[in-house]
Amino acid sequence: MKRKRLLIGPGIAVVVVGAAIFAAWMAWLGIHGAERLGGPRQAIPQAQPASRPFEPGQADWPCWRGPTADGKSPVAGIRKDWTHGLTKRWEVSFLCQGTHTATWSSPVVCGNRLVVPGRDEQNDLVFCLDAGNGDLLWCKSYQAKTGTSHGPGPRATPCIDQDRVYTFGRGGDLACWRLLDGELLWRQNVRDAGGKEPTWGHSSSPLVYEDKVFVQGGGRALVVAYDKMTGRLLWKSMEGQAGYAAPVLLKAEGTVRLLVFQGTGLASLDPANGTVRWTIPWKTSYGVNATTPALAGTTVFITSGYNTGCQALKVQNDQPQPLWQSKVIAAQHSDPIVLDGFLYGYSGQSEQNRGHFKCVELDTGREKWSTDALGWGTTLYVDGHLLCLDIKGNLFLVKPRPDKFERVAQFPAALGEVTDPAWTPPVVANGKLYLRYMQRLVCYDLTPP
Repeated sequence: MKRKRLLIGPGIAVVVVGAAIFAAWMAWLGIHGAERLGGPRQAIPQAQPASRPFEPGQADWPCWRGPTADGKSPVAGIRKDWTHGLTKRWEVSFLCQGTHTATWSSPVVCGNRLVVPGRDEQNDLVFCLDAGNGDLLWCKSYQAKTGTSHGPGPRATPCIDQDRVYTFGRGGDLACWRLLDGELLWRQNVRDAGGKEPTWGHSSSPLVYEDKVFVQGGGRALVVAYDKMTGRLLWKSMEGQAGYAAPVLLKAEGTVRLLVFQGTGLASLDPANGTVRWTIPWKTSYGVNATTPALAGTTVFITSGYNTGCQALKVQNDQPQPLWQSKVIAAQHSDPIVLDGFLYGYSGQSEQNRGHFKCVELDTGREKWSTDALGWGTTLYVDGHLLCLDIKGNLFLVKPRPDKFERVAQFPAALGEVTDPAWTPPVVANGKLYLRYMQRLVCYDLTPP
């Protein structure tokens, strides 16, 4: 009997340890895999007819990374004294319906119209709000079956192009809506072109250029171009795993190139026909290239997390020439800002609020300074300052200077209760700040009192 007990004892220990590991894994998934919505949630209200006609603004934010696709807002004259916080103009909490419908897309703003995606248990949702007061102007939807890792809701940010707005869902649905009333003008799914959803869902925001709208499709349609007016497939190019970063346009030496940071590298294509001009291999542990390439003239900067690091390239005669490569910045999915030859941005993984915010010389890769005083988050540039939001919902205002770190102001808990990482980047348009956390969208006034 004693021998039998000795044999059973280790078996029970293995079961107990295994159960503990499984429980820890399931708990991790609950936090990092299928986020459960917390905090206040409203039912979707009845849409109200717009009280004001559509009017473009002087400092809009119509697409991912803003009007110039570099994370810089044209807003000037913001309030810089945050001693008593910022004035909240409005807040809604109906963008996600249900309990496991996490959605990360940023809002886009054109004048008095704001468009932001959402999700219910069965459908991708698209909301249009009055940017000034948060009133719901229209809400549209389509049924879309998607996975649950980090929620089934859209990740990609919409793009407003004149009187139309383009959305791209996690499951590969590219849709074109009329901005005025939300009429669905066309809808395509990249699967029909041979696309394949990546592990964490389609996340690459659509890019509109001339008569085309571009997305990453993956599979046998790594990069896809559609006619922006009709949705007709114009071309598809390359094969492989889709990345999570938005495509960008490099305009240099009289040419325009489409840069796509896909799952295994950076590619340059002719936007007219999809011809591949060059590729640079860039692999991470999980095929996650999620940070949008940063441009400064003919210099291209890319970075990825998982201890991969970063690289700067100089494009000459339509070919890339490496400038330097290091691990000085390894940003999982946080886009740096380029100012006067310097990079300002976060480095590190996004699941913990323990990153480093750095200033790095773009031409050399030399670190000028680094701080852990801003947690880990996302940033944009506005009115001579960097506005940073960490994943706990704390807001910071930083003066970008290469000689030292200078924090100008801070606003703790700007997003209220945050239980999971607040990954959605802030948006600044027409004097207002918009912060999104899953089902909630908060608008603050940035104008001086």
